[in-house]
Formats: sequence, structure tokens, C-alpha cells
Amino acid sequence: MRTAGVAGVTDLIPAPAGPPARATGGGGENGPMTSVAIVTGASSGIGAATARRLAAEGFHVLAAARRTDRLAGLVAEIERAGGAATALACDVTSDESVAGLRAAAEAAPGPVTLLVNNAGGARGLDPVESGSVGDWQWMYDVNVLGTLRVTQALLPALVASGAGTVVIVSSTAGHTVYEGGGGYTAAKHAQTAIAGTLRLELCGRPVRVIEIDPGMVKTDEFGLVRFGGDAERAAAVYAGVAEPLVADDVADCVAWCATRPHHVNIDQLVVRPLAQAAQHKVHRTS
Repeated sequence: MRTAGVAGVTDLIPAPAGPPARATGGGGENGPMTSVAIVTGASSGIGAATARRLAAEGFHVLAAARRTDRLAGLVAEIERAGGAATALACDVTSDESVAGLRAAAEAAPGPVTLLVNNAGGARGLDPVESGSVGDWQWMYDVNVLGTLRVTQALLPALVASGAGTVVIVSSTAGHTVYEGGGGYTAAKHAQTAIAGTLRLELCGRPVRVIEIDPGMVKTDEFGLVRFGGDAERAAAVYAGVAEPLVADDVADCVAWCATRPHHVNIDQLVVRPLAQAAQHKVHRTS
């Protein structure tokens, strides 16, 4: 498998032999074409889990992220399981890099019917009065402007497919603020605003807009990024919580929403672990 450069496209991996894929697009004399899903932030966590799940649902997945070494392993894993995927180098904070996604969509092995805007993250847990402007800028650029860049780049392909879907993976932080979370909650509130506005603007065109807002999700990297690599602080967030959500739980939600009949739009799906009754109310056993 060869990984694309910033503005390049990999050789597309042919769909494996076997039963017809369930996710199919337009037809022709050679039969239906496999639908293509693009997932950003696919090198780890929710993004990687979503790429695996969508491939299992029959999509050819274009897995986009900065860390191409991890994408290579993900694509190999998907292929071993009988799916089809392509790795794409992409930094959602770069206009030039995101332009490569549009080129990939144009060269894809079928209609691009699904975009999962998953790339995002948090930095810091400082109060507003002492928060890092640099951390706030990073969170806004990755979560908000990254979603904007990627969506703008791929909307033409999604509209052209005749049955497009945009999924924005935001957070319950887009609904409720909390101490120390000003920068992250501001970014996630903005993502929620993008989803609602885009849905209004696309009304009458063949593109659904779906927002998925997870609560407490335990992944390998979210907390480490937030706390600058401090594993002890990252682990403390989940201390005593018997079963926080995991990446596969969110991937299951993405796949379920995306595979409903196209006239069904799941506007907003909020998902939390049983132990988390609200943003500030979490049952801990110790």
C-alpha cells in the first residue's frame, strides 16, 4: 500500500472478492459501484474505529490523517478483514492538504456518499482567566475550521452522488460548559452551530447533515493530548468509572446513522455511558 503525499492520491485499493458490498452507489453495465466514505482523524481512536466499521458495512474507506504510518497499519487491518480502504495524508488545519481530499474524491472508485468529520481534540483544562491563547487557537482550528475546510472541499462530490451524508463528530461539550473547559466547549458549540446551519442551507439538496455528540469516551490519546502527555492526569478522568464509552461505541453510532434510508436524517445523536447522567454527574465506584 502506498500512501499519498499532501496533495496526492494513493493507488486505489480494489474491492475484495466476495459478496456484493451493502454500501453501493450508482450503477452501470458492470453493476453497482461501491460507495466511498471519507473519515478524518482516522489514525487512532474514534476515527480508526469508524473506518473499520464503515469498511465492514461495505464502504470503500478513504482514511485521512497526518500520521501516515498508522494509516498504513489501519488499511492493512481492514484489508485482512475483507474490506477496502485507502490511506490519505491530510492535516485538516492546512488548506493545501485538504485540497488533496478533493482530488481523492474525484479519483475515488465510486461515488463519495459519506464524510465523517472526526478530526478534533482538546488542549488544556485551564480557567478562562489564565487559559493559553495558543491552545484555544489550536482547538478552534482543528475542531471548527477543520470541519469547515473539509466539508467545503467535499460537498461537491457529496451533492453529485445524489445521496450524500455529512457526519460531524462533536461532543456533549457542545451543549454544556464546565470549569476549565472554556476553549474546548467553545469549539464544540461552534461545531454544533456549523451542523445546524449547514442542514438549513442544504435543505432541498440530496445531502443529510448528522451531528453525533459523545460524552465520556475512553481512548488512548484524547486525555494525553489534552494534558500534554501526562498519563496520570489523563487516567484520572476515568478513575472509578466502570464502563466509559470506547471508540467502537461511537463508531457504531456513526454507522447506524449513516446506513439509515437516505430520507431518514438523524439530526443529532447524544450518547453517554450509563455511568454519566450529565456532563457533571458521573458515578464512580471509588
